[in-house]
Amino acid sequence: MLFESSRIYFRKITTGDAELYDAWRNNIEVMRYTNPSLDLYSTEETIAFVEQVILGSHAAKSYIIVDKTEDIPIGITSLINIDYKNRNAECIIDIGETDYWGKGYGAEALTLLLDYAFSEMNLHRVSLRVFSFNERAIHLYKKIGFQQEGSSRECLFRDGTWHDIIHMGLLQREYMKPVKS
Repeated sequence: MLFESSRIYFRKITTGDAELYDAWRNNIEVMRYTNPSLDLYSTEETIAFVEQVILGSHAAKSYIIVDKTEDIPIGITSLINIDYKNRNAECIIDIGETDYWGKGYGAEALTLLLDYAFSEMNLHRVSLRVFSFNERAIHLYKKIGFQQEGSSRECLFRDGTWHDIIHMGLLQREYMKPVKS
């Protein structure tokens, strides 16, 4: 199956997922690594965000990451700002359930998403942004093949210190290298 690996599967996000997403979106430990503002959101704001931004965009595809063993949602992953003409998109991944951090679920989910982006959608390039202090994520992205393309220097103030936002990209030909026999 296209959106399934040994431990996880994807399912399309629905408006019914707004409450779940609201819990992740308002968990400071989770958002510390993905949300520049660290704002807290009301349930109504999250519902509006899910309906208008996630589900209402023709330039985005978003999926809930589900642990197959427990059949529980553990995160969200998306392709956003999809540019069909130039075959580019930006990817986002959030493992919202902190018990699943550091256990390879992010790598598994990102691999499924990239397989879809490059093999099924035939995208040429996928990019992402990551906070410079998120060393675990940067290591994962480099291991998968993303290359640093630049940074927005000292544009994030977190914990009393300025941090960069690192811009990374991966080309289809870099990801889909032929297997040597």
